[in-house]
Amino acid sequence: METVIRETQKIETQRPFSLTIYLFIVFGLSWPLQLVFALSDESLNLGYLNLISMVMVTVGTFIAGRYVFRDGFKHAGWRWGKPTQYLWTFGLALFIFAVPSMLENLFGLHTVPAGISAGAVLASFATSFLITLIPGFGEEFGWRGYMLRHLVKRYSTWKAILVHAFIWWAWHLPVIFTIGIRQGIGTNAAESILLITLITLIPSMMNAVIFAYVWTATKSLAVASVYHSAYDEVRDAIEKTVGFGPLVSLWEMAVTTLFGAFLLWKGNWKPLTEEKNN
Repeated sequence: METVIRETQKIETQRPFSLTIYLFIVFGLSWPLQLVFALSDESLNLGYLNLISMVMVTVGTFIAGRYVFRDGFKHAGWRWGKPTQYLWTFGLALFIFAVPSMLENLFGLHTVPAGISAGAVLASFATSFLITLIPGFGEEFGWRGYMLRHLVKRYSTWKAILVHAFIWWAWHLPVIFTIGIRQGIGTNAAESILLITLITLIPSMMNAVIFAYVWTATKSLAVASVYHSAYDEVRDAIEKTVGFGPLVSLWEMAVTTLFGAFLLWKGNWKPLTEEKNN
């Protein structure tokens, strides 16, 4: 009887989830850091602000789930996962970034700078990977472990996944715009912003589908966070040491777009639909 009373009281203190309020909290806490990076001089090297903004997704999510909606995080994915799942996450990150880099060098599309060894690449990756684990958890806890769970209760599975993917892409816009402008993909800032928006929308959303599938298939924030960190830091380690040629970016966008679309169409999303009852 006491258990029933406690559960009833818990339900009564909960508030209906509002996507608008949730995004207001999370974007409000994390976007200022991205905007400072976007508006800063490149020579200041303020990339660490983006890592902090990832952590702020967790802070905003905790505030929303604990104090605003009071619905908690019981089903966010509090399990370690299986060793094979970690291996697959690393394998996927390597396929996305290391494979095209090796092909570039094999076919002479890009030359490795003198003095760069495999040990240097691994050292760069190991250090950055450990640093990015907590920020990676920050995003996975917020976007997948909390927001996506609520979206699937409101929408059909596909719509929930795509709405989540669009929000994930939109959250990265300050950084995306900055990259587009600094790389000068257009003749002026406005054109660069328009082009980078069009170029990144679909690949980024399909990439978010992949991230969502990792969390859905493993039900593990640990595995999802490791994949997030591996994805970011395999990319960054190769770019900072070996360097990217013309193939890597095209390969990345093609692989993530096609694989994400395949998972959206044929993936087993049944574990996600179970969230409707949680």
